[in-house]
Amino acid sequence: MAYDKFDILTSRVVPLSSENVDTDQIIPARFLKATERKGFGDNLFRDWRYDSEGNPKPDFVLNDPTYDGKILLAGKNFGSGSSREHAVWAIYDYGFRCVVSSFFADIFKNNCLNIGVLPVTVTPEFADELFEAVEADPSTEVEVDINKQTITLLATGKSESFDINAYKKQNMKNGFDDIDYLLNLKSEIKAFEAGR
Repeated sequence: MAYDKFDILTSRVVPLSSENVDTDQIIPARFLKATERKGFGDNLFRDWRYDSEGNPKPDFVLNDPTYDGKILLAGKNFGSGSSREHAVWAIYDYGFRCVVSSFFADIFKNNCLNIGVLPVTVTPEFADELFEAVEADPSTEVEVDINKQTITLLATGKSESFDINAYKKQNMKNGFDDIDYLLNLKSEIKAFEAGR
């Protein structure tokens, strides 16, 4: 399944400072019955966003109109717990294209790269600076450049580099998952096969 191509993302930021957010908090298990990757965004952080009657909780950041954007700024150890891809499907379907944290669970990070959400790991100090900047001014914008592998707080110009696997970087830039990558090589594969 192809995803949005990722090049340079300039966006406001949605801050979620909670630490140790696991995949069951991102998308509760009762919403994992769907077989298509659509509609999961409606239940992103379901138990934090809505009360038992289905009413939005006004104190939760996704329900606060002050904050919006395509970048989710998360607390340390984001995406721990079970390996469910649905957590990243929910993040993508909601509209986020990048998650920034000082630490990601490994499986969650790899799922992000497979599904078209760029996980950007920053130092705890830079994460704190981002949280402080967004809290002081919710219109603060951040630029994430996959080519340069940098994240920049535009208000100050402060920037950090981030790591990404070269293969996953190319896939993100082209909007490919692993299958799309192989399909893109179809003519080369056929030529190789014909020469055998």
